[in-house]
Amino acid sequence: MNNNGTFSLLIFALPLLLLGWLFFTQNKRMKQMRDFSSALNVGDRVVTSSGIYGTVKHLDDASAWLEVAEGTTIRIDRRAIAMKQADTDATDGTTATNASTATDVASDDAPGTTPGSQQNGQ
Repeated sequence: MNNNGTFSLLIFALPLLLLGWLFFTQNKRMKQMRDFSSALNVGDRVVTSSGIYGTVKHLDDASAWLEVAEGTTIRIDRRAIAMKQADTDATDGTTATNASTATDVASDDAPGTTPGSQQNGQ
């Protein structure tokens, strides 16, 4: 009979422990997001949760204005900023690789064409 009482207590306690752990991790995640959002500064290069890259041009309590291309600024909710862009060092070789890739991609980005297709039927 004692084993049955222990088993019942275990069945009751495990879901409560799981819920407590879920609330704790959610609160921790929310605190990290608040700290990140408050640490944003004008001029930071960021990525939104939808994958848009941009530079912060203006901040207020609820919104951020991102310059996504030269002369193109969009207004987004501050909570939509997912992370800051990682800066690449010239010493690790990633910048040179990215620069050559960007040149290859730019030649394929002509309006009205698909990447890799030849222009003017050539």
